[in-house]
Amino acid sequence: MRYSRVTVEAIGYELAPVVVTSSEIEARLAPLYKALRLPAGQLEALTGIRERRWWEPGYELSQGALAAARKALTSAGIEAHEIGALIYASVCRENFEPATACRVAAGLGVAPGCAVYDISNACLGALNGMLDLANRIELGQIRAGLVVTCETARPIVEATIERLAREPGMEAFKTSLATLTGGSGAAAVLLTDGSFRNAKRPRLLGGVTQAAPEHHALCRWGVQGTPGALVETMYTDSVAVLRHGVELGLRTWKAFLSELAWSAEKVDKVICHQVGSGHQLAILKSIGIAPEKDFVTYPYLGNIGTVSLPLTAALAEEREVLRPGERVGFLGIGSGLNCLMLGLEW
Repeated sequence: MRYSRVTVEAIGYELAPVVVTSSEIEARLAPLYKALRLPAGQLEALTGIRERRWWEPGYELSQGALAAARKALTSAGIEAHEIGALIYASVCRENFEPATACRVAAGLGVAPGCAVYDISNACLGALNGMLDLANRIELGQIRAGLVVTCETARPIVEATIERLAREPGMEAFKTSLATLTGGSGAAAVLLTDGSFRNAKRPRLLGGVTQAAPEHHALCRWGVQGTPGALVETMYTDSVAVLRHGVELGLRTWKAFLSELAWSAEKVDKVICHQVGSGHQLAILKSIGIAPEKDFVTYPYLGNIGTVSLPLTAALAEEREVLRPGERVGFLGIGSGLNCLMLGLEW
């Protein structure tokens, strides 16, 4: 996939207000730690995550998505009625139907001709949404499009802590470790054809996708039980996800460099999906990228699913880590397993 007329006009984000440390979560898991004779500090030691943020109980997903979307539009000086497509791309949704995008679109006040829909692809949703919008822009169907996402980790982490209290075994702890890293937040990426203002903004040059669907069972988030007694659950085989994820990431990286005619040495910066320290270091080592070329937020924001990569990119730009003219790779991976990498000129 190559693009010649797609601009990342703005990235808006909303940080959740409640800071939850790994020590606080471990305190709630004290009976489990005692039963398994685990020393305190294991959660941070294994993941590199010392804290994450959650929404207040009852916070609506569309509210976070709206806040991030308004920030992106305001930053770019673009009105909601100028948006030709609006995509909601989170793992978490407010209802089975209608699309959560509809509530966000109503809140923004988009034009009647705006395409409004949801996309779901685990942690890759926001990047998939960017591709959908980029295709529409490249074809000349729309001038601007907005992909929004809002995730909430509080309900599944709370449910997992309760389950571990009932099932205090090592296997249950191992398959729940990834869940306990979850954070909350919202992000919005505004893409345009570059015709709205003169200020130079990052250009989306292209990207590639690769899949390994034979590993679809390694990470599962859903509900179990019978009608009237459904329980939200999440299980992750972290060891297998790391092993197969690195293999898939390396395959995607090679295809990515070939598609954009880049070399690893000419990639100035990368923004990866924020899983944790083990995954970050393993994937960077496998693709030959020095850690100092990466910018991370997982130590203090945790894994926010679809929100992690765009929010991290926005913070990197704010802190002038991403500089004009640099070649930047957005490196995404999600349960399934699926991998998507985008190349940008900042």
